[in-house]
Order: sequence, then C-alpha cells, then structure tokens
Amino acid sequence: MNLVAKFRYALVLLAAAFLAPGLPLLAQEKSVSVTVLVARPGTVNAKTPRKEADSSNVAVWLTPLDSTTETHAPVSRPAAPKLVQRNKSFEPHLLIVPLGTMVEFPNKDPFFHNIFSLYDGKRFDLGLYEAGTTRSVIFDRPGVSFLFCNIHAAMSAVVVAVDTPYFGLSDRSGTVIIHDVPDGRYQVNVWYERSLPEYLTGLKRTVTITEANRNLGVIKIAENQTVSATHKNKYGMDYVPPPNPEYNRP
Repeated sequence: MNLVAKFRYALVLLAAAFLAPGLPLLAQEKSVSVTVLVARPGTVNAKTPRKEADSSNVAVWLTPLDSTTETHAPVSRPAAPKLVQRNKSFEPHLLIVPLGTMVEFPNKDPFFHNIFSLYDGKRFDLGLYEAGTTRSVIFDRPGVSFLFCNIHAAMSAVVVAVDTPYFGLSDRSGTVIIHDVPDGRYQVNVWYERSLPEYLTGLKRTVTITEANRNLGVIKIAENQTVSATHKNKYGMDYVPPPNPEYNRP
C-alpha cells in the first residue's frame, strides 16, 4: 500500500470513528449561542423593538452553578491579548478575559501615553511610556475596568475580567458564540457599555444547558443615551487643553 493509499485509509477510519454509534464525537464543539438585541430607549419592550445598526461589543458570560459542572482549562495558554494604542485610540475598544489574564499595552503611536484605571475593577497606573514600548497588567480582580490615557482625554477602553472560561462578545449583528460549554446549570451575565448597571443586573437569569438546548434565544438590551464618557484625569482633575488652540497636540 503506497503512501497516498495509506493516507486515504486513515481518513476513512477516522471518519468511521466519529460517525460510529455509541462513540463520542471528539470533533464536535459544544458551543452555546445567543443573540443580543440593542434597542433604543422606550422600544425594548415592543413586539418588534428598533434594533441598533451595530449590536457589537456586548459581553456575555456563563457562570457555572452546579458543583458537578466540569470546568475545562485550556490545553495551552494562548498569547496575551493586546490593547494596542494607535492613532490616539485603543484597538480593540473592549476585551473580555478570564480572571488572571495578562493584557499587554503596546504603544504604536509616535508619542507618549499614560494608561490608567482608577475606578471599579482592576486599578493600575502604567505611568508615562514612549513609542515602541509595551507594558502589561494582570487582571486578577473580577469586574469591569475602564481604561483611559492621562494625556489624551478622548482615549478609552474597557476590560471585563470574568471568573469563568465561558464567555463571548457579540458581533455587529448581535450574535454571541460561547465555545466548549459542558451541560449544566449556569447564570447568564450581560454587560454593555451604554446600559446602566442596575438594568444589566436585571438581565441575569439561570439557564440549563443540555445537548438539545444550546441556543439561549434573544436578550433585549436597552441603550441608555444619557451614559457619558466624560471622565477626569488620574489626579481627579479636568484635562487641560493645549495652551495654543492652533497647536496640534499629539
């Protein structure tokens, strides 16, 4: 039997193993899906609420409630996620990470940045660091961390650290896929930057994940247009504008 024939024979055996009755489907991914629908205020309870054009950046995570639910640790630790500083902004704007994750902050701009978070979640101050350098933070406290730059007031980002490996972010259409979720009972948690904390708390619910129930349906989220991105600098003071209005601040 030549090499090509042996390869084809191995593929046939592998396919038969996956399709044979009574054998585990090792290649089957036990994912859970949910759709989030971001609606304008006053329309979330309507039969056909008006959906926002962009329903991305909604964080959804599942907290196991059964002590018997097995928590799968990753086979290999992935590379540290990055919040890149480029063009006076963060890329991406939102990260959701498991507790204990180290996040890197590379400065890709040709000037200094000073990233800090002094509110809820993980508190830190990376200090002033120059172009081409990187600093990092371990998010060892669960919660939502709002990140800003002490030099550029318009810069902001969010890191959501969760004490579970089962989480996902919505795409523009509102679809969230959470991978490798074992059967069991879970609490569904939702976070969205433009919603109030008390409203998001009310969205928590308990679900039972089974082989036949892996679609959590639709979660409607009311956008609060009064949520403001205004913030102080790391000293609790207003940002000082450039002394010369015609000066292009970096």
